Amino acid sequence: MQPPGDRQDPNEGFLQGFKHFATHAIHTGQEPEQWNSMAVVPPISLSTTFKQHGPGEYTGYEYSRSGNPTRNCLEKSVAALDGAKYSLAYSSGLAATLNIAHLLKSGDKILCTSDVYGGTNRYFRRIASEMGLEVTFVDCSDLKCLEAAITPETKLLWIETPTNPMLTVIDIQGCADIVSKHKDIIFAVDNTFMSAYFQRPLALGADICMYSATKYMNGHTDVVMGLVSVKCDKLYERLKFLQNALGAIPSPFDCYLVNRGLKTLHLRMKQHFQSGLSVAQFLETHPCVERVIFPGLPSHPQYELTKRQCAGVSGMITFYIKGNIEHAKIFLRSLKVFVLAESLGGYESLAEHPAIMTHASVPEKDRAALKISDSLIRLSVGLEDIEDIIEDLDQAFKAAHPELNNHK
Repeated sequence: MQPPGDRQDPNEGFLQGFKHFATHAIHTGQEPEQWNSMAVVPPISLSTTFKQHGPGEYTGYEYSRSGNPTRNCLEKSVAALDGAKYSLAYSSGLAATLNIAHLLKSGDKILCTSDVYGGTNRYFRRIASEMGLEVTFVDCSDLKCLEAAITPETKLLWIETPTNPMLTVIDIQGCADIVSKHKDIIFAVDNTFMSAYFQRPLALGADICMYSATKYMNGHTDVVMGLVSVKCDKLYERLKFLQNALGAIPSPFDCYLVNRGLKTLHLRMKQHFQSGLSVAQFLETHPCVERVIFPGLPSHPQYELTKRQCAGVSGMITFYIKGNIEHAKIFLRSLKVFVLAESLGGYESLAEHPAIMTHASVPEKDRAALKISDSLIRLSVGLEDIEDIIEDLDQAFKAAHPELNNHK
């Protein structure tokens, strides 16, 4: 099976890339002059504590939970990439979510877009709600629906865009305009699926840009981490206090790895976009596929919105395979280049079954409402040769549907 030709310029109509992105990724926060050794690559600072000149007299660092030189390099770099003033690193994406939720108090209300990562859904529904926070899930792609759901108690709006796993694109500026009409609502955007290279939520009116850095920002499937970027001094001070007080911080080695991963983020994302588009075009013409969802395709319902607020899209694709759950299972078991595993955004191609895997904790009735069916499959298209990626998908389709072995 030959991959389709380039029927569409992947950058056509999208925002221009953010200026100086690669230069910031490589140099901001990495200055050799900050180290006595003049090391070009920031060293891994493993010390848990730092000598003080006198009681309470220290220069920059006192205890590694409160601040660490390697983590500081990473946080400065991420802030630059997000167009932010500050960034903070956490031990996981959910740890970042936890810290943001601690900005609220009992009785406050969280509005969360209905289609989100299963772990976010589980945290808000089963933990935050038991801690005195009222959580309401709402379709934030419908701005009228969002506005109608806001009450005087609403203190946090949480969205993903694109959403996980349905890849619905939400109007960040539209949400920000609605939130700005109300007092004291923090607007947080989970930017995991786009990365800082393709989308800057803070520039579109969000108060918080959040990532599971485990995914594209690191890009090497070897670190679990969360990131948060902000522009507001007051919000940063509150989050910085919580980062230290709650203690869910990443190790220096993990900070070193993500800092390293950022150096090739721009190159990786360009290829993820190109390969993702080729795979999506292939899937759209395949007889085993019922429907393809990819924000970089003109067939996507929010394609025009995507072009307005993004500089491109990542390698995330969701599609419905024809048949039932057995067809989906055979397809997934037959893959050879793609690895059947949870997570996404690494250099390797991954495939998963949301209803059984990443979104199993979402109640069945809610999955049905979101159309997360037994035939839904999510792909994270990696950096392998595109010919091998497409041939792998095609042979897996033929295993799931032997009657189509003559498909060319």
